[in-house]
Amino acid sequence: MSLIPSFFGGRRTNIFDPFSLDMWDPFDGVFTSALANVPDSARKMSAFANTNIDWKQTPEAHIFKADLPRLKKEEVKVEVEEGRILQISGEKSKEQEDKNDKWHRIERSTGKFLRRFMLPENAKLDQVKASMENGVLTVIVPKEEEIKSEAKNIEISG
Repeated sequence: MSLIPSFFGGRRTNIFDPFSLDMWDPFDGVFTSALANVPDSARKMSAFANTNIDWKQTPEAHIFKADLPRLKKEEVKVEVEEGRILQISGEKSKEQEDKNDKWHRIERSTGKFLRRFMLPENAKLDQVKASMENGVLTVIVPKEEEIKSEAKNIEISG
């Protein structure tokens, strides 16, 4: 038996199915109706936005960390393109479905992702290293040493 009558969203309930006893969600369907006219390819692009990447700079290197849960290193590609562009891409594939499966909720994103970063001029592009551990990709781009010019005092005459 549902907590809210079925005329609030037309839910069908089954007392033997624990997932059908969800409480009524006033926002249920609000965003799906708004996305009804959005092409499927654009919806799959949401994986682009869901790929979180941090970029920090240390005195020695630029360090990128990307959260890539459920991905193996073979499913991720790290490239340095012409023009000092660091590109991180991959694909989060869908699980195999059995025709007898009944899904109650799908919230994990699937699809391809691609992130690109313009590297600064002091990046050593030939020494980029990448590693992956526990679903976190780490890309290290070493920096060239800054040449510190010593200031020379010039005496002012007159």
